[in-house]
Amino acid sequence: MNLGPGIPTGKPAGRPTRTVDSGTIDVDDLAGGLDLRLTLESGQTYLWWREDGETYAGDRGDDGGAWYATTTRAVDGDVDVCRVRQQEGLLEWEGTADVEPIIRRRLGLGDDLPAIRAATPNDELLEAAFDALWGMRIVREPAFPTLLMFVCSTQMRVARIFEMQQSLRRALGTLVTVDGQTYHAYPTPEQVAAASEAELRALGLGYRAPYVLETARMVAEGEAHPADAADRPYEDARDYLTQFVGVGEKVADCVLLFSLGFLEAVPLDTWIQGTVTEYYPDCDRDSYAATSRAIRERFGPYAGYPQTYVFHYRRTGREAPA
Repeated sequence: MNLGPGIPTGKPAGRPTRTVDSGTIDVDDLAGGLDLRLTLESGQTYLWWREDGETYAGDRGDDGGAWYATTTRAVDGDVDVCRVRQQEGLLEWEGTADVEPIIRRRLGLGDDLPAIRAATPNDELLEAAFDALWGMRIVREPAFPTLLMFVCSTQMRVARIFEMQQSLRRALGTLVTVDGQTYHAYPTPEQVAAASEAELRALGLGYRAPYVLETARMVAEGEAHPADAADRPYEDARDYLTQFVGVGEKVADCVLLFSLGFLEAVPLDTWIQGTVTEYYPDCDRDSYAATSRAIRERFGPYAGYPQTYVFHYRRTGREAPA
């Protein structure tokens, strides 16, 4: 079974060739269904790539079942490859292990979208965003890669953020071979920390390179780990994450929402801050923390869902209600 082209390199492979497992998930069994493309190409994650090379290539509509691939790392450090596609009412998956539980978690397939929508105010903007993007789910990606992704995200288009993450894979990641194809895992903290600032700059990270390097060093040396925020109350968790170099409140909120399962988190980026100013001016306060509290109260207990829908709705130029 062919797992696609991967990302070839001249480096020696880190693991021997392994067999492939596969299965399907009935989309009709998921509460609220699934739109795989929207879930993986809405600015939540940059860890999956389309095998046709069209990741973040624009709002294409129906892709006709494009395959997306990624890697996952077990507790013991072993790397597995998995790929998914949505076609004819099914989410098909393949992997070098039984990756279905991992896919279900990483794609947020356990979220009850109708219940989340019912707990969200039904104002015109939110209703329009939900209607336009229904089936988009919030991901739960691994903590360290998510931290680096969003350290790299400052003042960057989504396509460039994705390219940076792929460059890190190619240059630093462990290799695994499947059916004669070579894949790169996302690099570990130790692999990133072993790079030089000049190497990271050469990968296109620019002024973010020292931030990425120092954050990786903190994790590699056991000084702190983003996953340790998971068991803290929400605002304490956000404060904990800001100790990492290059991480402010917005980046911390992205990690909480798209990795650690804090569905109440609302990252206040330019698009959402503009939305607050235009549609919810009574929530626009004099600090990030105060505005965050106000908009979370307005959006309800799963505030990260309407935030994510509105972010992608407005970023892709869909017409907002007058």
